[in-house]
Amino acid sequence: MTCKKNNPAVRRYTIRLAVLVSAYIGLLIFSKWMFKHGYGEGALAYVLALLPALPIIGVVWAVMRLLVEQTDEYLRMLMVRQTLFATGFTLVITSVREWLQNFDLISPEDGGFGATFFWFVGLGIGGAINALHERRGRNAE
Repeated sequence: MTCKKNNPAVRRYTIRLAVLVSAYIGLLIFSKWMFKHGYGEGALAYVLALLPALPIIGVVWAVMRLLVEQTDEYLRMLMVRQTLFATGFTLVITSVREWLQNFDLISPEDGGFGATFFWFVGLGIGGAINALHERRGRNAE
């Protein structure tokens, strides 16, 4: 997110992000290990498969929470623009992918990335666009 590091909201966001990403890595390793060793059967298989998704959902929550906690209106506007870009980017990518699947140009079983992955990529691109706008604005002064 485009913010100053000494901002209290950003500090809380960074801590939340570190905890959630660590939880994701741990749960992913745990779930993979359980499946590899034959424990991924029946109802437990669904639980194990969904465990790594929980911290990813938490990351989306953390981004939205940062929007709520950000007190600087300009920084909040930059973050809103970044998340809107990420959402639009995700909708475009997933729409194109689904139409390609509808016409059997790519397989539905291609193991493609989920929408959340593209949203995170869009956040990164949106942040880069914000940074370019910021740099251009400073150079114009």
